[in-house]
Amino acid sequence: MNSERKGLLFAFAAYGIWGMFPLYWKMLEHVDSMEVLISRVIWSFIFTTLFVLLIRQRKLIIEDLKTLWSNKKLFWSLFAASFVISCNWYLYIFAVSHDHVVDASLGYYINPLITVLFGMIFFNEKLSKVQLFSVFIAFAGVLVLTISYGNIPWLALLIALSFAVYGVLKKKITIDATRGLAIETLFTLPLALVYYIYLMSTNKMTFLHLDWQTDILLILGGVVTAYPLILFAKGAKLLPQYLIGFMQYFTPTIVLILGVALYKEPFTKAQFLSFGIIWLAILLFTASTIIESRKRNHISDTVNLKI
Repeated sequence: MNSERKGLLFAFAAYGIWGMFPLYWKMLEHVDSMEVLISRVIWSFIFTTLFVLLIRQRKLIIEDLKTLWSNKKLFWSLFAASFVISCNWYLYIFAVSHDHVVDASLGYYINPLITVLFGMIFFNEKLSKVQLFSVFIAFAGVLVLTISYGNIPWLALLIALSFAVYGVLKKKITIDATRGLAIETLFTLPLALVYYIYLMSTNKMTFLHLDWQTDILLILGGVVTAYPLILFAKGAKLLPQYLIGFMQYFTPTIVLILGVALYKEPFTKAQFLSFGIIWLAILLFTASTIIESRKRNHISDTVNLKI
């Protein structure tokens, strides 16, 4: 129980920080979204690399790089993952800085259900009838929103899809989360540095050209990125998968509350209906997952007792 309690604390802390991200990125809305992204890549690489060295995992990260280099399939999967997660970061930063916090929230509500579909398509994972039905309900919710908007909620869908694709690419890569982030940002680091050089040459760079508060916020973007990931990795090791799956909705719920209550973004009746349908799908899916997990555990315990 102690380990599970610790796991819950780590996981809640990680999801809580992720949920509060709009507060952080809003403070940088005066900076171009692309510069915020490349700054996040650069400083994430610096801080995660320093952390890896601090906890004496230099040999392990070198071994990770050697493994990736010797296995080209894994190498290109992680390379693609680094590009996709960068796109996801950009979309999220853009959404927050352009008053689309509610859309960002919707994206992360939809993401787990798209991840489930990808599991069926790419990994032949089986779903129960209730789980499958809940996925269809969620898509009905998105359809309601599309009809009410008069167009497809592209920003929310792209956020959801990019993170789901990232999950597929990372599925078979068993590198530690912190070292993995260091390597992923290493892949995108050259592009980030080239873009920074371009910004300097065109006098469009904000870093070191505006005020010290902005500089500090851009630098700490690396810590803000790495720290919750480390907390999540610790929590995930101590908790069952179904509980982690349920807790992940903590983040978009906080984001939605911030968008509506703090930033006064519109939340129409059609949006409420759409979110309500998606929440129903989430409850059905989560309840079904918990029941299935308990059944499996009960069967496993019975078999062990017989043995």
